[in-house]
Amino acid sequence: MSALPNNSPTSLVRPAIAAIDGYVPGEQPQAGKWVKLNTNENPYAPSPAVARALAATAAGRTLAKYPDSTATAFRRRAAEVLGVEPDWIICGNGSDDLLTILVRTFVGESECLRMPYPSYILYRTLAGIQGAGCDEVHYQRDWSLGEDFTRPRDDLRLAIIANPNSPSGTLLPPARVAEIAARLPCAVVVDEAYGDFSETNCLGLVKDNPRVIVTRSFSKSYALAGLRFGFAVAQPAMIEQLLKVKDSYNCDTLSIAAATAAIDDQAWLADNRVKIIATRRRLIDALRGLGFEALESQANFVWFTHPSRPHKPIYEALKAQGILIRFMNYAGWGDGLRVTVGTDDEIDAFLTCLKTI
Repeated sequence: MSALPNNSPTSLVRPAIAAIDGYVPGEQPQAGKWVKLNTNENPYAPSPAVARALAATAAGRTLAKYPDSTATAFRRRAAEVLGVEPDWIICGNGSDDLLTILVRTFVGESECLRMPYPSYILYRTLAGIQGAGCDEVHYQRDWSLGEDFTRPRDDLRLAIIANPNSPSGTLLPPARVAEIAARLPCAVVVDEAYGDFSETNCLGLVKDNPRVIVTRSFSKSYALAGLRFGFAVAQPAMIEQLLKVKDSYNCDTLSIAAATAAIDDQAWLADNRVKIIATRRRLIDALRGLGFEALESQANFVWFTHPSRPHKPIYEALKAQGILIRFMNYAGWGDGLRVTVGTDDEIDAFLTCLKTI
């Protein structure tokens, strides 16, 4: 008589899944009153056009039907804003969905994804889900990427660069990204989740290099983290391949309507950007005044460290007083603190509390 199968969860799943640590997002407390500065949400309400679009969409029979599988209305309006054609755009359920599509498209089992380190650890998780390797190339101490990032590797299939980077908020100039992409034999993804807050972006590189793909999120600059919408820009031949991999209806009708209204209101985006950047400047200066080393940021958050005090107790003391920031520890690099640029009142509360610690 044959032995019964081992039905423990770890024995039933693929070995690649059992072996990885799942991605752990920032804390999202559901109760209590918090000054929440830990997950880089926009502190302001989205464009009023979003609420109008949601109400109009929900009022009719639209929700009884499947959504447009390629978000045509959004792609048409986004194409006008970005200066490309609609067939250069693919939409997703947040930029994380697009990153999943990209890794699934390019990286097979036992192949390799390359990323800078420290950066967005989800890239490592996505490689692990594929049963692929993750080649993490350390940033230099000034947060630039050295020649190691373009070193040859036979199994390299995809490189992802967060730009601006998280957790540092630093930016590689587009010319440097172009150099890297020209020297790599694989597809190169520039993750611009925070790109609307930066001085420059890499959208222009997509037209010059068919292997470059730029991803964007509506969670940060458009204040729609709760809605889940993002898009990627690539040359049409690349988009055609990515469409094969995405879920049939990966963006719902409400998110498409809201994102279309949001990107149509560029005046709101410009005003929001000015407010975030002004508060960011004040935050950096104040942290430096308190003895911290705060990096110049091109995102809606600031990475800061203290030359002599441990960072985790600072995070814990702030949390005890109802203020959430992010403590992040990177093996082989070190730890530090990341704070989201909130409203002026939220940043005042954070700074007042920090002074007492």
